Amino acid sequence: MYLRELAAPLSQIKGAGPAAIRALAQAGITTQGDLLAYYPRDWEDRSRPIPLGEYRCFPAVCTVVRVLAHDWFGPGAGRTLKVYIEDESARGVLVCFNRPFLEKQLLPGKYYRLWGRFYYKFGEIQSASFEFEALEQGWAEKAPSGAEGSEGAAYTSRFGAILPVYPLAAGLTQALLRRFIRQALDRYASELEDELPEAVLLRDGLLRKAQAVRSLHFPASLEELTLARRTVIAEELFYLEILVGIQSLERRKGGRRKTSASMRTAEGASFSPLQRRLMERLPFTLTAGQRDAVLAINQDLSGPYPMARLLQGDVGSGKTLVSFLAALRTVEAGEQAALLAPTELLARQHSESAAALLEPLGIRPAFLTGNIKAAGRSALLKNLAAGEIDVVVGTHALFSRDVIYHKLGLVVVDEQHRFGVTQRQAIMAKGDHPDLLMMSATPIPRTLTLTLFGDMAVSVIRDLPPGRRPVKTHLAKRSGENRVYEFVRKELAAGRQAYFVYPLVEEGNAGLKDAESMAKRLAQEIFPGFPAALIHARLDEEEKRKNMDAFRRGDIRVLAATSVVEVGVDVPNASCMVIEQAERFGLAALHQLRGRVGRGADQSYCFLLYADPQPDGSGALTEDAKARLRVMMESSDGFVIAEEDLKLRGPGHIAGIEQSGYLKLGLADLVRDTEELAKARLDAFSILEKDPELRQPEHRRIALVLERAPPFARIVL
Repeated sequence: MYLRELAAPLSQIKGAGPAAIRALAQAGITTQGDLLAYYPRDWEDRSRPIPLGEYRCFPAVCTVVRVLAHDWFGPGAGRTLKVYIEDESARGVLVCFNRPFLEKQLLPGKYYRLWGRFYYKFGEIQSASFEFEALEQGWAEKAPSGAEGSEGAAYTSRFGAILPVYPLAAGLTQALLRRFIRQALDRYASELEDELPEAVLLRDGLLRKAQAVRSLHFPASLEELTLARRTVIAEELFYLEILVGIQSLERRKGGRRKTSASMRTAEGASFSPLQRRLMERLPFTLTAGQRDAVLAINQDLSGPYPMARLLQGDVGSGKTLVSFLAALRTVEAGEQAALLAPTELLARQHSESAAALLEPLGIRPAFLTGNIKAAGRSALLKNLAAGEIDVVVGTHALFSRDVIYHKLGLVVVDEQHRFGVTQRQAIMAKGDHPDLLMMSATPIPRTLTLTLFGDMAVSVIRDLPPGRRPVKTHLAKRSGENRVYEFVRKELAAGRQAYFVYPLVEEGNAGLKDAESMAKRLAQEIFPGFPAALIHARLDEEEKRKNMDAFRRGDIRVLAATSVVEVGVDVPNASCMVIEQAERFGLAALHQLRGRVGRGADQSYCFLLYADPQPDGSGALTEDAKARLRVMMESSDGFVIAEEDLKLRGPGHIAGIEQSGYLKLGLADLVRDTEELAKARLDAFSILEKDPELRQPEHRRIALVLERAPPFARIVL
């Protein structure tokens, strides 16, 4: 039996009543298999003594103490108990907040085993987080149910061992989880089958699954715990890479190139005629990164299998132009290209660029969103189905049910992380195994490219167009906003333009600025001599387009907005980006917003305004917010920022797979375990290359795991 097959009900566990079962369900635990797979978030080593006098050197103290005396502080019934203790090395104090009943359990003159996190405060070595048990045999059985130091009727010492520490939900305690998991282990651990291939287990000296699960929860030593963690991490990453490898095989098996052999061989490693014509018309030359990306794409497009390529590049690196060149190569092969953008604003800009660049070459582009009127939409869809449109740019409307393509050969997904897996699958289903080019201006860390995009070729544009200057970034408290406004006023007076971005559309949260009210204030009070406008997602599309066009022309000098301008806005004359309440934006959004400036020859600036802490301490920045702002100040490299974003938020958001179930890892960490990931990838791909159907006897275990208890969702990215 594989762990994920264990469906024994929780009701079989002694002591698991309706309330406990409901609490476990809130934590996602509905079977005893879920219980055993509910791995600890940490472990406390109580197997060796740590005297009180060494509290500064260790995370926690584990010692035997004698209670000296009691004291109380605070007024009336809300007073707090203080218990004075000592061991052979030092004296200390237990501060018993909201636990007055400990007066009758921690008795002066008696000895107790004690575990606690100590600190120095008010001239004393103190702890408010501690556990204890009496040295006298049988004390725990006499303790009242639910009391500190008791785990219930069945006594289990909390000392002399390495104890697991689990994530808790409402109604759950460490004692309850430890007791329930121990019961499930005793009943079922010996029945668990190994999931890693035998050769990998033996080569790396890993534990059998039964022992690994038992040792994760209740290790006999730190060495055993380390080996158990290695085993489970190796297993999770191995099957993650097996899935990536299978998807690669399925993608290649799914379809073959239908273009002529002459087209494939003649143009494979060079620019095609239409591509050369477009490049000759450009007022600049491609960067080295752009040229390399186009040639790599051409090589894919001329190969025997549909392309699957991820194109990465920082904001302003010229990915869209690369996608247009790829579209030209597709059109030359007699097929259509579709460019999918996450917002109408970005789609419209791409459409306008496509019209300006491609129409002079005889290419027939079109723009399709859900806001196109019925009559125009009907004609457009008819032309698309008849093959009279070569390149279509749009939003989610591109994969609407009534949209039919004549011969969809290339799908370009811009800002791919903004689309869910099912949406990407929907647009791909519109063609017969079309080529896929996914683009990201939020660079994907190498760790994720090995996993989520491990079966895709990757192109990276690291260089920026010549003449671009790095954007200067400044932090400012909200109380210093007038100095920022004064600086922006000077830039406006010099003929340049500015963005002001806010977290809210309209007033609704006390203390937070919103775009609507600030647009009025910017125009009437702060910059009265400069035309200002407003843009956010709720505006009518026509008004949104009108305001953006006016800003591009320079008729509007100040643009108040929400993060809707994060992508799809290219105004070289804009030199200032002011992000108010910057602590409320994610790291990727901050980087993208900063990328809206610095697109011209002038020096540009980004101001990150954050809230002042209040006298009572409220409003102070969280540690995550501090980390985000610190990264923005220290780096303008999108790849460095993407790595930090991965550490802060995890892989789901970056990949656009939050709801897919694809990355529900138990212990493995894609940031921390990069070496293990690379080894797992090598093992998995080596096995699949030799035995893609997993029919050889030594690989049947893998096939059975995927058949009976697949660890991850089977999805195509």
